[in-house]
Amino acid sequence: MENKEILKSIYTSLDEHKGNNVQLIDISGISIMADYFVIASAGNINHVHALCDYLEEDMRKINVYYTHVEGYDTGSWVLMDYGDIIVHIFDDASREFYDLEHIWRDGKVLDPADI
Repeated sequence: MENKEILKSIYTSLDEHKGNNVQLIDISGISIMADYFVIASAGNINHVHALCDYLEEDMRKINVYYTHVEGYDTGSWVLMDYGDIIVHIFDDASREFYDLEHIWRDGKVLDPADI
């Protein structure tokens, strides 16, 4: 499965399960760690956990598995590593505080409709 297909599936899963302000950022031209960042948030830690669980389940259905996950226990910022795609799921306050969209502003914000 190609990265863009996986990216679209990740976006769809987060959007369908009410992830807030899901952003897709192409960082392939500015970083060697990954090609894409997906950033989403949720109103509380329970919703963060639910988004992570639903995403894992939805990706498993298409035989895509993360290689590493960090932050699930605390739940304010969870990172799920899908190889060339890194998913960040925040609670609202942590997303505002860390402001990854600003840090990675040199990346290209993608419109999900164009994937």
